[in-house]
Amino acid sequence: MSDQIATLPELMTAVAISEPGSPDVLLPTQIPLPKPASEEVLIKVAAAGVNGPDLMQRKGLYPPPPGASEIPGLEIAGTVVALGAQPHGISVGQEVCALVTGGGYAEYCTAAARLCLPIPKNLDLAHAAALPETYFTVWNNVFERGRLTTNEILLVHGGSSGIGTTAIQLASAMNARVFITAGSDEKCQFCETIGASLSINYKTEDFVERVKQETNGIGVNLILDMVGGDYLQRNLSCLAKDGRLVQIAFQRGPKTHINLVPVMLNRLTITGSTLRPRSVNEKAQLADALLKHAWPLLETGRISPILHQTYALQDADKAHQIMESGIHMGKIVLTI
Repeated sequence: MSDQIATLPELMTAVAISEPGSPDVLLPTQIPLPKPASEEVLIKVAAAGVNGPDLMQRKGLYPPPPGASEIPGLEIAGTVVALGAQPHGISVGQEVCALVTGGGYAEYCTAAARLCLPIPKNLDLAHAAALPETYFTVWNNVFERGRLTTNEILLVHGGSSGIGTTAIQLASAMNARVFITAGSDEKCQFCETIGASLSINYKTEDFVERVKQETNGIGVNLILDMVGGDYLQRNLSCLAKDGRLVQIAFQRGPKTHINLVPVMLNRLTITGSTLRPRSVNEKAQLADALLKHAWPLLETGRISPILHQTYALQDADKAHQIMESGIHMGKIVLTI
């Protein structure tokens, strides 16, 4: 380490997954401080976001990629306390938020220097920790893979989630219309307050019929879906000609049977992606795009991360329970 704060502890508290299972397998433990590699920095973590992949990892369904920490946590905010040999302009003492491949549920975490982003003005570290995972994901899937443009209609399933609230705000700021589905009237109303032009309670309405009604039978241009399973065919029925479906998760399972005729007749595109296993170079390109397009909106307050609740690091199990219950609106963050 070419530069570091003079005294760093040898051990730190982290929340480990003792075995695959329910939230109570998340246990605070003492482990050695990680050391940054050449193009990494070490961050004293002030806050760490909680995300769906963390829950899957805890259940044994989403192992970390080779070389990544076994400790869960994919996004953090805090203060840089040590540098690798090539820190790409990051300096000790700098406050940053960062996308990481694991290790966020801890007092200290290493991050690729190129994936560290400045804290937007007027955001505290807890709110900043809610940015990287959702903003990287939404930017890549909605605007790059999904090619959303001005005046198009985006349908977001799970509109009140961290991904959903981010997609609503970013797409609205880019002058697209946003339709969402959510599981309660309260969630639907909340999504409208942050920019959704139409909210559909999927428990009381058929979203396919409502979309057709609202678009005079034309359909939407883009769908961002985290549900999968039997939603796939219904999503295809919602798409306009040359429409795009972007799949980023599959809460109802990864497999289903579909009728391909709508794909051919309407020239539809079905795509999807995962973020965590991708290279630092790929993610750094996303970081650059966010700095150019999203960070100015955050700086002016045009958009802002939505925080549902914060929990102390040692209460990560409670945070997972709340997230699994589905009652949250926006992000859940652990504070250290």
